[in-house]
Amino acid sequence: MENPEIIIIPIMFGVIFGIFYLYISARNKERLALIEKGAEASIFYGKNKRVTPIWKVIVINLAFLFMGIGLGTLIAEGFVQGFGMDEDVARPGVIFFMAGLGLFAGFYATKKLNSDA
Repeated sequence: MENPEIIIIPIMFGVIFGIFYLYISARNKERLALIEKGAEASIFYGKNKRVTPIWKVIVINLAFLFMGIGLGTLIAEGFVQGFGMDEDVARPGVIFFMAGLGLFAGFYATKKLNSDA
């Protein structure tokens, strides 16, 4: 095989599919077991618990992610130009670090949004 790295993409999709499949099937089995024991379906949905719509959570997290990537690109360019760091190390390292910080900030913003809801 000339390009063994081509296998990585189907494996990644397979892992993601497997995680979602296990999550959904386990949740379904748990709910069926509770219903067989006579529990009401209302226990799956809170009555007085207000939840932030999922689209707001996605938009906030994507916004923080993209801001982190943009800021990481700027900082990486500063490291390359100002400090003379190796470009192959500075760019991915700083971009991924700032993207992670952006997602972390998005998590706390979403948490605050859920507590305010």
